[in-house]
Amino acid sequence: MATFEEFRHLLVLYYDANLISDEEFLVLYEMFPSKNPNFPYDEYSRFDLDNMSEAECKAEFRFDKKDLPVLAEALQIPSSFKLSQGSIVDGMEGLCMLLRRLAYPCRFGDMLPRFGSPVPVLSMATNHVIDFLYNIHGHRLTRWNNALLNPPALEIYARLVHDKGAALQSCFGFVDGTVRPIARPDQHQRVMYYGHKRVHAIKFQSLVLPNGLIANLYGPVEGKRHDAGMLAESGLLRDLEQNAFSTTGQPMCIYGDPAYPLRLNLQGPFQGAAITPQVEMFNFSMSSVRVLVEWLFGDILNYFKFLDFKKNLKIGLSSISKTYVVCALLRNALTCLYGNQTSDFFELDPRSLQYYFR
Repeated sequence: MATFEEFRHLLVLYYDANLISDEEFLVLYEMFPSKNPNFPYDEYSRFDLDNMSEAECKAEFRFDKKDLPVLAEALQIPSSFKLSQGSIVDGMEGLCMLLRRLAYPCRFGDMLPRFGSPVPVLSMATNHVIDFLYNIHGHRLTRWNNALLNPPALEIYARLVHDKGAALQSCFGFVDGTVRPIARPDQHQRVMYYGHKRVHAIKFQSLVLPNGLIANLYGPVEGKRHDAGMLAESGLLRDLEQNAFSTTGQPMCIYGDPAYPLRLNLQGPFQGAAITPQVEMFNFSMSSVRVLVEWLFGDILNYFKFLDFKKNLKIGLSSISKTYVVCALLRNALTCLYGNQTSDFFELDPRSLQYYFR
């Protein structure tokens, strides 16, 4: 079946061949209008990274110009991507399309001057690169990452957390959930509604380390789900029981807020009416270092503001979960290259980009 654009082109050819009259041409042409604006993408030059300044790269892609080839190599970006309708997009160009799309809420039409490609190609390319990164590297967040969470590394994290004033000597990381508002869905509105903030939302759970990296990410779950339920569903407790040990076999733990249950590998603040000064000091010492979880959540949104524009986050129409996981991966890549507030606070340099994505 011909598209609207093809049918309108045929009408012009028929009219030019005198097969239809002026009146018939006008009536038929108005009956089949194009639903999308016809962007003049061919008036712009094609993407050329070499012609961009350092400031433009940093503003549009969040990475320094010299680091984009390093990032592409670490992410195993191929020389080109073949899209579903047959278009070929250069690998670096496809990565930059995605980075530009995520850096700030924008329409694909706003990206035409930079990339000089049709809007459908821009849309398919960004979705294709998201799928590629999620399939190749998503396991680094969605599963237990032994490269970051091995016994010697856990001991280093715990020592640094304790040195910063935390009362626990075996705490190597912090867990918390984050709420991401989304557009009001057409179905299951009550399930997605998060009453505390009065928005429709989805939730993610993150495990954050003192080196500024997100070690584990689970989600999404519906907005009304409690953090404790999300924890049980994620399987993180099982992973902690199996893997969270020091080099001498001592159990190590993470720290969460009062919403989480207390376990050997999961600690939280003391609660109740009878809070002694010693208990209050314990709670204060742990809360003062647990704030790093909020720093990391803020970093993801600050660098990839597309996630903060809920009207674009539509259940069933966009891959919200994959997009958030990919943004977390890219945030980790930024941390590996430049560090962040958390790694500076604990004075621990993150792993290199090549080590993290090896």
